[in-house]
Amino acid sequence: MELARATNRSVRLRNRSALLTRLFLDGPLTRQDLVRSTGLSQPAVSNVVADLIDEGLVAEAGAAESDGGRPSMLLRIARRFAFVVGVDVGETRVRVELFDFAMTLLASIEYPLDPARTEPDLVAGHVLAGIDAVTGQAQVATGDVLGVGIGVSGVVEQGVEAVVHAQALGWDRVPLERLIGAGTDLPLHIDNGAKTLGQAEMWFGAGRGARHAVFALVGSGVGASVVTGGATYRGASSSAGEWGHTTLVYGGRACRCGARGCLEAYVGAEAIIDRYREARRGRAVPGEDEESQLAALVAAADTSVTARRVLDETAGYLGAGVANLINLFNPERVVLGGWAAMALGDLLPAVREAAGRQALRQPFEQASIELCRLGVDAVALGAATLPIARFLTEGGVRR
Repeated sequence: MELARATNRSVRLRNRSALLTRLFLDGPLTRQDLVRSTGLSQPAVSNVVADLIDEGLVAEAGAAESDGGRPSMLLRIARRFAFVVGVDVGETRVRVELFDFAMTLLASIEYPLDPARTEPDLVAGHVLAGIDAVTGQAQVATGDVLGVGIGVSGVVEQGVEAVVHAQALGWDRVPLERLIGAGTDLPLHIDNGAKTLGQAEMWFGAGRGARHAVFALVGSGVGASVVTGGATYRGASSSAGEWGHTTLVYGGRACRCGARGCLEAYVGAEAIIDRYREARRGRAVPGEDEESQLAALVAAADTSVTARRVLDETAGYLGAGVANLINLFNPERVVLGGWAAMALGDLLPAVREAAGRQALRQPFEQASIELCRLGVDAVALGAATLPIARFLTEGGVRR
């Protein structure tokens, strides 16, 4: 009897998970749409949907268009059922955003980071202050927040508590989850920023419909998320995707990681600005921070031969790095994201051309290379999906 109850409960949770996931990613949908997309029977769908509506997880969204018969009712995720916080811990700022359950942005705040001051305690303080700020702006009670997702530079070692290894930030085995958890009771979900960007683009952006894709994050540093068979590839200890620290030029420019010739040492924003400074014979690049300096470089390329040459070289280096991804992983799509990639968006045709010269012909012809569609908020948005992904997997049951 107990085994039968456990089996029935397991099946019901699995059915709830399937229906909620479809509604979250593809809604609004009718009950008949859910029958077709999940393979569940009409009675099973009707019973589970009735429970989800009673629990406030799902709401009716009006009648679908009809060809003459009785119109079917559309269903959608209930926007105000719960809220989630997404955090982007970058190398130049901490961005904290609040979303409703339909992933509508409700509030956002940023805290600039001095590259010389990225102490873990300071970053944790910004995250906690940001949670209070965005929930206060939107007048959302902490108890209505499902969880906090955090995308961070570096390798995130998952375990009882997430530990971060980020050489660019000077972090070695930083217990970030413990530091942030000391100031909040909200569930925390921490992952690498390139991986959260990849999840956001898979769910809502340029990756939708793809089973095999690579999402490259180009900001101050460089990383990637590899999706194969629809799932993120993590490797033995979740460090897979450190594309920025693959060798582009043996014995080349010094990289922040301590090695030489890494891709990041040529196409990361810090490296691009440094190469421009060197090309200007040491003269400072206009701008107060990396973003304004990179913007100045892009603007100068219309009239400056030196700036144009640096950007052309950057497109070549980035194209070679993309070609390596294509040769290694044979993706359907390579998506370039991150604030620096967006600033360099006009280089995309040159990047494609350079990748075509370096990649093997057959896998290159199968792959598209495009910019991300979610802009600079993609890391925080993807981070906010982490608690939702757990919630959907568990059938919409809050732990």
